[in-house]
Amino acid sequence: MERVHPGTGVAVSLVQGDITAQAADAIVNAANRDLAPGGGVDGAIRRAGGPGITAQTVRIGGCPTGGACATGAGDLAARHVIHAVGPVWLGGGAGEPDLLASCHRAAVGLAGELGCRSVALPAISTGIFGFPVERAAPIAIAAASEAAGPAGVEEVRFVLWAREDLDAFAQALAMAW
Repeated sequence: MERVHPGTGVAVSLVQGDITAQAADAIVNAANRDLAPGGGVDGAIRRAGGPGITAQTVRIGGCPTGGACATGAGDLAARHVIHAVGPVWLGGGAGEPDLLASCHRAAVGLAGELGCRSVALPAISTGIFGFPVERAAPIAIAAASEAAGPAGVEEVRFVLWAREDLDAFAQALAMAW
C-alpha cells in the first residue's frame, strides 16, 4: 500500500518483511536509550549489519527517549542506520504519544541531514516497549510523513514484520489525510 502525503508530496508505503533486506538510504532501528544491543528489530539489524554498528553505538554512548542518532550500516544495503528511541508504554499518560512522534520526526529529520532520499522504519515501541500498535501507527505515519518533506526525504517506508502490524498501519494510512 502506498499513499502520497498531500502537503509534502512524500510517498508513504507499507510492506511486510525484514527491514534488514530493504533497499533504502537509511533504515531506522528501534533502539533503547543506552543504544545497547537488544532483540527484535535491533538484534536483526546488528546481526545483519555486523559488529561495526555496535562498536559505533558504544562510542555514541546513548540517546534520549524521543531522539535519534546515526551510525554507518555495516554490511547492510543501506548507507546509514538511524537509532530512534521510542517510549516504553506506561498506559498513555506519561507523554508516550508525544515521545513516539518525536522519535519519528528526529529519525526522518536526521535522514534528511545525512542526504537520504528514502528511509525504512519499523513499528517503533510496539514490541517489547509495549506501545499498542493500533495507537502507534497513526502517530508514526503522521510524524514521519510530515517531517520528511522539509527534510528532503522523498520516500518513507514502514517495514512491518508481523501481519497484525501491517494491518494496523494499513488502517491508519487509509485514514490519514
